[in-house]
Amino acid sequence: MTNEHHLTVQRTARYFTMGGNPLGEVSDQTTDLWFCLHGFGQLAQYFSRKFTDVADDKTIVVVPEGLSRLYLNGEYNRVGASWLTREDKEHEIRDFLAYLNQLYDTILAGSSPEKLRITVLGFSQGAATACRWIEDGHIRVDRLFLWAGFFPNGLADVIQPNTLKAVETHYVYGRQDEYIEQMPDPEAYIQRIQADLPSVRITAYEGDHRVDSGVLMQLIR
Repeated sequence: MTNEHHLTVQRTARYFTMGGNPLGEVSDQTTDLWFCLHGFGQLAQYFSRKFTDVADDKTIVVVPEGLSRLYLNGEYNRVGASWLTREDKEHEIRDFLAYLNQLYDTILAGSSPEKLRITVLGFSQGAATACRWIEDGHIRVDRLFLWAGFFPNGLADVIQPNTLKAVETHYVYGRQDEYIEQMPDPEAYIQRIQADLPSVRITAYEGDHRVDSGVLMQLIR
């Protein structure tokens, strides 16, 4: 008979920062703090390039990387990261929540979160990850971007709408997004997100499954 067990171990997580002082640390001059969560199969180092125009002397962008990495092709020359899979899902969720909460505390150590405008952006798989993180209740967030996220059981499956009552929330997607185009009824999917969270601001643009830096800058100006 095989018995399943779980053991909590220490992991080393990787993240990248841009903006602020030369070390990317929160200072008295910082007004905005972003946490940007990548999609499945991406690496934070490359995903961070989408936010070069966001980061400046007063805005710090933090890009954490999922704890699980994988080879993306048979030649083993492309590596990506993931936040979770369906295998042992609940423990993976617990692990990334602990990681992201510790990262939040580390970035804000010695600072006052209430003095900052905090934005969370989740792309693709990172959108559900962002929702679960906010629902966990550890962080304070003022603005949320759900970019091309897929919620097969509805947005309420990963976050209670009331949690976002005071959060400026956007759902953004490209009209040519291949994953949304494959849905049986893309329009009904978008309508369900709106029904789950009536205050959400929907933005559709001409583009595929990626974060469009130009569209993002238009939304935050």
